[in-house]
Amino acid sequence: MSGLERSGQNASSRFSIDFKALGPFLALVLLFILGTSINDAFLSSGNLSNIFTRSAFIGIIAVGATFVITAGGIDLSVGSMAAFISGAMIVVMNGLVETLGPGLETVLIGVVLSIVLGIGAGAINGLVSTKGKIEAFIVTLGTMGIYRSLVTYMADGGTLSLDFEIRGTYRPVYYGDLLGIPVPVLVFLAVAVAGYVLLNMTPFGRKCFAIGSNEQVARYSAIHVDRVKTMTYVIQGICVSVATIIYVPRLGSASSSTGVLWELEAIAAVIIGGTMLKGGYGRIWGTVIGAIMLTTIGNILNLTDAISNYLNGAVQGLIIIVAVFLQRGDWRRKKSK
Repeated sequence: MSGLERSGQNASSRFSIDFKALGPFLALVLLFILGTSINDAFLSSGNLSNIFTRSAFIGIIAVGATFVITAGGIDLSVGSMAAFISGAMIVVMNGLVETLGPGLETVLIGVVLSIVLGIGAGAINGLVSTKGKIEAFIVTLGTMGIYRSLVTYMADGGTLSLDFEIRGTYRPVYYGDLLGIPVPVLVFLAVAVAGYVLLNMTPFGRKCFAIGSNEQVARYSAIHVDRVKTMTYVIQGICVSVATIIYVPRLGSASSSTGVLWELEAIAAVIIGGTMLKGGYGRIWGTVIGAIMLTTIGNILNLTDAISNYLNGAVQGLIIIVAVFLQRGDWRRKKSK
């Protein structure tokens, strides 16, 4: 190979565009163009604020899911976990009103309870799947049913409602803003930054990549696989807790229908963002874009009568299938032959 050819190849590699990384962003731009063409109100400040705020719930959960999936796991229980934690928070805070009143102290106890329950639920998923040598799919499918049943039991088959006086204290957590930016969006950004640093700039993140790529090789490399995988589920539980803390003041209630299909949306956001479902490769900022894309799709469906908004779940399911198909790469090899 001549020096000219080598220099040409080096130049092309330096200036090559990572379409895998830019893909989700470009897709989001196209969605925004589509939304604008459908309805002029799409780009209004109120609608954009609504999109980013609603993205925060699934986005925060999806950041945790990125760790789990990168390490080769899966968690189907996040929606039910959120419902259970919401219900427990409401029951405890309502019970504290008579003794502590509806002030900040009562809300803080509810927040601490949420974090503790999230850590515990995540640890259960992680320990049962690693120490019990049971597939994570089966474990989290089981806990999904358990958490959903628990919140149904606490609500006696109905709905748990947060005390009206507490709502006044708790309301700013969802409806408040800082410098015009909604609080949920700021929390989402903080979680994403923390997730990026942990996954891409620490030994723990490198271990997640190694385990997801080849668990057996990771064991030979003296990585404590069970410990790391369990920690990814704990991180997932913490993210569910944070999302729940923001969610409760929005509706002020919890029932058996709370968090339905959140696991589908979280997994979809992760896969759309470029994280490999088989593990070994994860992108936090891709996950963030994926979460915003899903919310944007739902928003566009609300603004048009072309497709019913009730088909939002079907659209998300189709997106997951297409995204996983495109990740496989088999179709590329077949096309090149």
